[in-house]
Amino acid sequence: MKLTLFCCLLGFSLGVANVRSQDAKKPEEKKPMDTNKSEVAVLKTSAGEMVIAFWPEVAPKTVENFKKLARAGFYDGTAFHRIVKGFMIQGGDPLTKDPSKEDSWGTGDPGYKIPAEFNDRPHVRGVLSMARSADPDSAGSQFFICLGTASSLDHKYTAFGKLIKGDDVLGKIGDTSVTRSMGGESSKPTTRVALESVKIVPADSVK
Repeated sequence: MKLTLFCCLLGFSLGVANVRSQDAKKPEEKKPMDTNKSEVAVLKTSAGEMVIAFWPEVAPKTVENFKKLARAGFYDGTAFHRIVKGFMIQGGDPLTKDPSKEDSWGTGDPGYKIPAEFNDRPHVRGVLSMARSADPDSAGSQFFICLGTASSLDHKYTAFGKLIKGDDVLGKIGDTSVTRSMGGESSKPTTRVALESVKIVPADSVK
């Protein structure tokens, strides 16, 4: 009886030791990297480079959409077609790639719309937000970067990132000479402000 019990205990101890040994040999499971937080957008413009950090915690689908379009080269070769002094610079319209379609600039999109993700992030200088029409869920690819505080936009437009490098470039673009647009707004750049490319890169690769 005692011998049987001893053998059982010995077998149990060896089994536990074996399991522990196997566990020790198992490679550590790596947690998936949160690419939204570890990646930034580098906007190469004719005035210089700007770097944007994303806010996936408040606008995950908007961030995902912007990154998808950027990786596909959607924004490459477009322009900032609307500049309102002290307010914002707007870009992301694919129609701006074609000068012959200038009368339609500001109406282009990727062929679909995304739902709004209004949040509590204030629209202050350097904030990246989605442009839209009267319909809250009408954003697609066009975006704007604030030149100053625009509290009237809070909770009405989807803020999804902020400038972390290139404030001087933002200021330079914001100071671009403008004339009246077809709608009568003083926001049409007199010289083309090109958005040459938008690249999504690891955050630690940007110095």
